[in-house]
Amino acid sequence: MEGRPLRLLAVALLLGGCGAAAEVTGTATQRDLVQIRADVATLQANARQLKTQSESLGPQVDGRLRDQATELERQANALGGRVDGLATTVTGLSSRVDELTTRLETLSRQLATSARPSSSLTPAPGATPAPGAVVPAPGGTSPQIAMPAPPGTPKPPPPPRPTTGMLQPEDIYQAAYIDFSKGSYQLAITNFREFIRRFPEHALAGNAQYWVGEAYFSLARGFTDASQADRAQEELGKAIQEFRKVVANYPRGEKTPAALYKEALALLELKQPQVAQARLQYLVDNFPQAEETPLARERLTVLKER
Repeated sequence: MEGRPLRLLAVALLLGGCGAAAEVTGTATQRDLVQIRADVATLQANARQLKTQSESLGPQVDGRLRDQATELERQANALGGRVDGLATTVTGLSSRVDELTTRLETLSRQLATSARPSSSLTPAPGATPAPGAVVPAPGGTSPQIAMPAPPGTPKPPPPPRPTTGMLQPEDIYQAAYIDFSKGSYQLAITNFREFIRRFPEHALAGNAQYWVGEAYFSLARGFTDASQADRAQEELGKAIQEFRKVVANYPRGEKTPAALYKEALALLELKQPQVAQARLQYLVDNFPQAEETPLARERLTVLKER
């Protein structure tokens, strides 16, 4: 009898740890939540059953066992509350993605509308009016009729191309990230590169460069799953080049440690363990406080034992 509540308590603690990790990382999906809810419901039912059995046995049951059953039920109920909180978080994130997608579509429509040639009879500033076109007169006086320019008159320079004046750097970056999140990796690569080209000194430029490498890395994984080894190796090579640009162009950037670690993983998949070991060692030596450093140390230990 004592072994059973202890095992259930261990399951409760394990589920609790999973729930906490999901809240921190934000990687839980709706399918995960459904499974966790089912596990919690089972755990709560077992806890109630165990408590009922212990109470029915009366004095024959050790007091410590009853305390364990009560504690198990309390932890199961607390875990259920945490799962509900996690579900709320996931729902909020989904709503945020939908909001950003809607915003991207609106900005795209605005860009398309602004790029269309104007059908108005009024010429754009700096443009030469066509013969016979109505030209507004200054000072609100009667409009005038544009006359043909005399032969040999030099043409004025063309007006500047219209711009939206709406899109901000963060909008372009966010649109590219949404493409990446949806698995549209080629489109994400194009948009992140456009961001880097237009805003090379922006604070998010290093992040954009990292996501270009991550997109190639994801493409390689897809080809690997599809048993297309040649295409997978090609994409891995591109990923390595893009990750190295992060280190070269943004050596103290936010994503530099992650780029070093992912580059090492790609090198390992390409059967280049010595180069991978050098990159992991560089990560450990130069970024001791980075989130990826403990993972790099573990990889180094395995590589050195071979």
